[in-house]
Amino acid sequence: MDTAAVLLNGPRDLHLGTVPLTAPGSGDLVVRIDHSGISTGTEKLFYTGQMPPFPGMGYPLVPGYEAAGEIVEADPATGYRPGQHVFVPGANCFDGAFGLFGGAAHLLVTQADRVTPIDAGWGAEGALLALAATARHAMAGLDKRVPDLIVGHGVLGRLLARLTIAAGAPAPTVWEISKSRSTGAEGYEVVRPEDDPKRDYRSIYDASGNAGILNDLIGRLEKGGEVVLAGFYPEGLSFAFPPAFMKEARLRVAAEWAREDLAATRALVESGALSLAGLITHEVPAGQAETAYRTAFEDESCLKMILNWEDAA
Repeated sequence: MDTAAVLLNGPRDLHLGTVPLTAPGSGDLVVRIDHSGISTGTEKLFYTGQMPPFPGMGYPLVPGYEAAGEIVEADPATGYRPGQHVFVPGANCFDGAFGLFGGAAHLLVTQADRVTPIDAGWGAEGALLALAATARHAMAGLDKRVPDLIVGHGVLGRLLARLTIAAGAPAPTVWEISKSRSTGAEGYEVVRPEDDPKRDYRSIYDASGNAGILNDLIGRLEKGGEVVLAGFYPEGLSFAFPPAFMKEARLRVAAEWAREDLAATRALVESGALSLAGLITHEVPAGQAETAYRTAFEDESCLKMILNWEDAA
């Protein structure tokens, strides 16, 4: 069984091709993907060749870990049935290509315990579940503070702000320097850093991935405040020790979602507490993948690019 898939053969060498799938086995599902998202964090680093050594990486690879579609085959023992819609966080099911992420394909073979059931009515927004769950993971749990400042008004920053409000916390301030990304706030304020005089933030979440901003953020903390690194940073991070010492600053690294975050985030969306509306700005056929990836990585007006696999061979 073959599938159409996005293939990254090396830095900036990307095209839509055909790749053999491994045969489904015990506990497996075959999912026909309707929509997959393009990550402007980790996927961009693979595309540009800037990704530091990472377990399981190599070329050629099938990128993508944000995919949603319909089950077309299911091992009866899984409890799933054809026709159900699920979110799939990528799959390692390709013969001749690495599946470190592996979500950008028309068909996927995956273990049933990796998928999350979703309503078919989510449509393209179903592909946003992993990113929303990553935002939730950064905030949820013991000894974690909700943000009162968020740096970056991309999709992750917007989800962090929406989750803060959904939690009943005071609306955060969001920093954004791009004029095209400064709109679309829902219940919170977006400002430029230079227009914000506040220097006693309790918890600052950086969703920009900008390694050079750390000293500025530490200078904006109250004594004992924290900076949460919610982006992905390919370069080494450093900061001046004396200001951090005076602030008794704390640094926390937020990892990707865990299994329970997917279920909890799905419940928030289904209850209406969290909206995924307005985050997808671009949707194109999967056959235009090469152009879509360039747009996602180079056009700052593109918050989220979705590939539509409906007509994929």
